[in-house]
Amino acid sequence: MSQSPDGGISKMETEEEPENPADPQQESWRGMPMEVIHRHLQPFELEHLPSVIAGNLHRVLYQLPIRESPPRPHKSPGKWDSEHVRLPCSPESKYPRENPDGTTTIDSRWGMIERALLQPIETSEELQNAILSYNTTYRDQWHFRALHQLFDEELDESESRVFFEDLLPRIIRLALRLPDLIQSPVPLLKQHKNASLTLSQQQIACLLANAFLCTFPRRNTLKRKSEYSSFPDINFNRLYQSTGQAVLEKLKCIMHYFRRVCPTERDASNVPIGTVTFVRRSGLPEHQVDWSQSAAPLGDVALHVDAEGTIEDEGIGLLQVDFANKYLGGGVLGHGCVQEEIRFVICPELLVSKLFTECLRPFEALVMLGAERYSNYTGYAGTFAWSGNCEDSTPRDSSRRRQTAIVAIDALHFAQSHHQYREDLMERELNKAFIGFVHWMDMPPPGVATGNWGCGAFGGDSYLKALLQLMVCAQLGRPLAYYTFGNTEFRDDFHDIWLLFRSQETTVQQLWGILRSYSKLMKEKSSKEPREQKATKKKLYEFIKEELKKVGDGPGEEAPVEAGTSKSGSSGSGEAKSEAKPSTTSAKTSPELTKKPAQAKGTTTQQSPDLFPQSSQDDSNSSQEQAILMLSDDEETNAMMEAASLEAKNSEEASNSSTPAKSSSSATKSGATGGSRQLTLLEMLDSHYEKGQPSKRPRKAAKGEGQAKSRKENDVQDKEDIVD
Repeated sequence: MSQSPDGGISKMETEEEPENPADPQQESWRGMPMEVIHRHLQPFELEHLPSVIAGNLHRVLYQLPIRESPPRPHKSPGKWDSEHVRLPCSPESKYPRENPDGTTTIDSRWGMIERALLQPIETSEELQNAILSYNTTYRDQWHFRALHQLFDEELDESESRVFFEDLLPRIIRLALRLPDLIQSPVPLLKQHKNASLTLSQQQIACLLANAFLCTFPRRNTLKRKSEYSSFPDINFNRLYQSTGQAVLEKLKCIMHYFRRVCPTERDASNVPIGTVTFVRRSGLPEHQVDWSQSAAPLGDVALHVDAEGTIEDEGIGLLQVDFANKYLGGGVLGHGCVQEEIRFVICPELLVSKLFTECLRPFEALVMLGAERYSNYTGYAGTFAWSGNCEDSTPRDSSRRRQTAIVAIDALHFAQSHHQYREDLMERELNKAFIGFVHWMDMPPPGVATGNWGCGAFGGDSYLKALLQLMVCAQLGRPLAYYTFGNTEFRDDFHDIWLLFRSQETTVQQLWGILRSYSKLMKEKSSKEPREQKATKKKLYEFIKEELKKVGDGPGEEAPVEAGTSKSGSSGSGEAKSEAKPSTTSAKTSPELTKKPAQAKGTTTQQSPDLFPQSSQDDSNSSQEQAILMLSDDEETNAMMEAASLEAKNSEEASNSSTPAKSSSSATKSGATGGSRQLTLLEMLDSHYEKGQPSKRPRKAAKGEGQAKSRKENDVQDKEDIVD
C-alpha cells in the first residue's frame, strides 16, 4: 500500500484501485471497497483515542490500573458546586418533606428517595407516585402517559408482572448503590474547555438507573436562568409524559438495557466490566482552517458511498458520526426518534453524556468511545421498533473500552433551505466537522462513517453536506464511508462528482471558491425571486461542473465580498472568526490546534490523553479571539437566519405561520398565535431540545465566576430549586 506521510491515502493507491469489480448495477455501493477505507488493515487495528491515563484534564472515576472486574470506584472528596454534577446522594442535596400535620421540613433528598423506592411498587401509578414524592413541585405537572400506556396496553400481564416483580427491584437496588459506585465528583464537561471523563460501564448503569427514577436534583426546571439551562435534560420524566408508538419502543430498548446490566439479588455475572470515555473537544478561532488556502486534493479521499447499510452496522472500526443536537441526545427523552435518538437508545450508555455535557458551541464536538450496543431495531422515526437483543462482539482496547468511536457534531437548523448556502454558515459547518474529525494519535487516522448529517428535520441539503464532509476528510487525510440511506440517485451523483474531482485534480480551495460563488448566486436569486428560493439539489452539482470546466486546473473563482464572506465584515456569527486565522496547513499536514514543537515533515507528535491545552477562558485577560468565540454561538446564527427570513414576502411568512405550533419556535417567540393552539410545557421542552435552541445567551464569566459557590450561595440556589 502506498501511503502518504500523514496516513492519508495517496493518489497512486486510489488510481490503482479498480472500479467495482462486479456489475455496478448489482452493487449497492460506488467508489472504493471497504478494504481501502480500512487502509487494508483489520477494522479495529487503528485506534481512535490513547489509553486511559488520569490527569488534570482527564478524570477517571475508577481505580487505575484495573485489577478487578468490574473496576473498583476511585475515591476522592465529594464536591457540591457548579463544576460538578450535583448527585442526589450528596449530603448537601435537600428537599422539602411534607409532615402529617401539614408543615414542611427540609430533609435529605436521598433519604426521601430511599424511603419512596424501598416501598412495594406494583403498578405504573405507584411508580409515578414514588417518583413524585421526591419531586413534589411537579405533582400537578407530571403525568406519565407513556409509562401507563406501556403497561396497560402494550405489554401483556405476564410481562408487566415480570417488570414490577423482578426488573424494577433490580433497577432500584442498582440506583441506590450510587454512594458506593460513584465515590468521586463527576466533572461537568463545560463549554470552552477540553476535558475527558472515563467511567466504568457499571457506574454508567447506576447513573442511568437514577435517571430512570428521576432522582437528579436541579435538572427538571424550565426556567431560563436555572443552573442547568444550558445542559440537556437527564431525568426520564419527559419520556414518560410523551406520546406515540416510537416512545413506547424507546422505553422497551431502555428496559432491555437494564435487564442486561442490572444484577439479580444472588448473581452479578451480567454486570458489564468495561469502560467508556467521553472527550469534549473545544477549539479557538485561530485554530480554524482557512479553507480558501487548502491545497488538499479532493480526489485523494478514498470514498465508499453506499445506498444500503447503516453507520453503526457497516461503519465498524471507523469514526461513526452522530448527527447530534447541540443538546446531546436531542429528543431522545421526548418524542424524537431519528438518527441520534435511535443510536442513544440502542446504545443507552450514550445517554449518560446528557448528565454532564453542556450544549455544544460552534467549534466543539464530543467523542464517545466504548459504548456497547444492547438492542436491535427496525424502522425509523414513526416506524421505529425494538426488535430484540443485540450481542455486541466489538473487541475491547487495552483500557477495556469497546472499540466503537462515535463523534457528536451538531448541524445548523435551517428553517429556510436557501440560508445554508451562505458562506459564513457553510464555513461554520466545515469547522464543526473539522473539530469532530480531527485525529490526535501518532498512527494513521481511521476512516469516517457518516451520511446525510443535518438533513431531514434540520433542513440541510445532502448534496451540500456531503461535499463539506468530503472537504474536511481531504484536509485531514481520512477515508470516507458515506451512507445515503436508500437514496441511489444521490449515491450516484456524489460518486460522479468525486470522480470529476479526481480527474480534474480539484483541491479544497478550488471547491471552496466555487461554493462561495454559488453562495453569491443564491443570494442574488433569493433577493430577486423570493418565491423560488428552493435550490434543487442537482443545481449545485451542475454549477460545480460548469465552474470546473471554466477554470480547468486553475483555482476556483473567489466570491466577491457581497457573497456573505466572514472576511468581508458581513453580519453574523462567521464575521468575527476570520481575523485570527493562521495560514492553512497543507493537504498532507496534520492541522495544528495546539502549539507543538517543530518537527520533521511527515511526522506527528503523540498527544496526551487530554488532547488539547486548556483555553484561557477563566483568565480575566482573555484574548480578543476568545471573547469573539464566546459571542459566536448558534444563537447569533439563528438570529441572523431569522433576520434574513424577513426579506421573504408576506406570503412566505403566512405559509410559515401555518406550521404546527410545536415545530415553530420562532413563531412562539414572536408571540404569533394566528389561531394555533398554545404550546404545552412539554411541547415547549421538546422543541427546545429537538431544534437545539439556546436557552440563554452565553456571556463572559466575571472574574472569579465558575469557581465553587459559597455555602450561602448554595443555600439560596437550594431554595430556588425547591420552588422550581
